[in-house]
Amino acid sequence: MKSDNQLRVLLLLRYLYEQSSEEYPVSVMDILHFWKSQGIHTDRKSVYRDITVLKKFGLDIVQRRERQNLYFVGSRLFELPELKLLVDAVKSSHFITRKKSADLLCKLSVLASQEQVQQLDRPVYMDGTAKQDNEGIYYTVDTIHTAIREQKQITFQYTEYTPEKKKVLKHDGYWYFFSPYALIWSQDFYYAVGWSEKHDKLAQFRVDRMIGVELLERPTVPFQDFNPSDYVRQVFGMYGTESRTVELLCKNHTMRSVIDRFGEGVHTELAGPEHFKAVVEVAPSPPFFAWVFTFAGNIRIISPPETVEKFLEMAKNAIL
Repeated sequence: MKSDNQLRVLLLLRYLYEQSSEEYPVSVMDILHFWKSQGIHTDRKSVYRDITVLKKFGLDIVQRRERQNLYFVGSRLFELPELKLLVDAVKSSHFITRKKSADLLCKLSVLASQEQVQQLDRPVYMDGTAKQDNEGIYYTVDTIHTAIREQKQITFQYTEYTPEKKKVLKHDGYWYFFSPYALIWSQDFYYAVGWSEKHDKLAQFRVDRMIGVELLERPTVPFQDFNPSDYVRQVFGMYGTESRTVELLCKNHTMRSVIDRFGEGVHTELAGPEHFKAVVEVAPSPPFFAWVFTFAGNIRIISPPETVEKFLEMAKNAIL
């Protein structure tokens, strides 16, 4: 009898999580019918008693008093808007394969009621980059995290593509010995950053192109001045050790883009009825020039002259 009571409470817990929400509360009769479908025959008093038990356990069960008492789970581990954000992130991530995306979405759906699950099933439109098809990438990431935590080296092979679009091992299958310091997420790709024995300097490798990753017992090669935040700014962003002051002439409608890139503290001043000037501190590098180029003349570099010349030279080299 005691085991039946315990099973009844557990079934009620599952039922409330799966079937109830603020928009769709369940009644005492709903709960009794559910128990009956599970082979449990009892009365209304058991509903009140078991809900009291769940409340004492800490479950947030809200009671709505109408013509009949209605119940729903008030707060969950994740609220519906939070689940929607997580679902969208999983669906749109190029790093996560289609199979793993489906697995993760099934697990996330368990955290919502069945009515809410229907709201989670909506399309998310991605850019043109395809999802990965390398299922082993998750184990690669885990191995690299372990190496970073235990301060050990890893070894791996690296892939590249031939002009015929064939994936091959780089340097005829060379095995890299690498001391990973950090994993960096940039442009929806993972990069392992650390000391490369082959290059004898700091280097980064795309994780999805690393294969055969093995954890070694060799300790990492120390690098005292490594700072992940600075590395991201210098290598993956528009900033670096050779930053300089650059003046931009911008159409008025680009103000939002300038603030998105450089922050609300960026120095700007009006430059006539249709333009404003922005003074920014950047490295005159391809990432910065590429950002300027996307505005098709609505943002132009006007000083210093050497940065203007460097930009024009890069544009000229892009033309066959």
